[in-house]
Amino acid sequence: QVQLVESGGGLVQAGGSLRLSCATSGRTFSRYAMGWFRQAPGKEREFVAAISMGSGIATYADSVKRRFTVSRDNAKNTGYLQMNSLIPEDTAVYYCAVTQGSLPRTESEYGYWGQGTQVTVSS
Repeated sequence: QVQLVESGGGLVQAGGSLRLSCATSGRTFSRYAMGWFRQAPGKEREFVAAISMGSGIATYADSVKRRFTVSRDNAKNTGYLQMNSLIPEDTAVYYCAVTQGSLPRTESEYGYWGQGTQVTVSS
């Protein structure tokens, strides 16, 4: 079992920044790739970004490329999502998840999930 807890969400004006954290416990975090997903009201959950076990590879949804950066600190068992140049369309509940797969973009391939943190971007 892996437990994940997101934090860092909140209300921010358009153009602002937030950094989300995903603290993990349980099994060794470094053995998992980590992904971030989001779900806006009335929409399906969508892939945002993912990072490999050793931080060597990251992948992003086109909608967040060059604005968001995913990272991790395996010594702290924590992952991060730095979000810059936020726009109202980024408003959603953000979830982190882990997988033993190879940076999948499909939520069904992630075995453990956090409870989510709300991000609201005002115009």
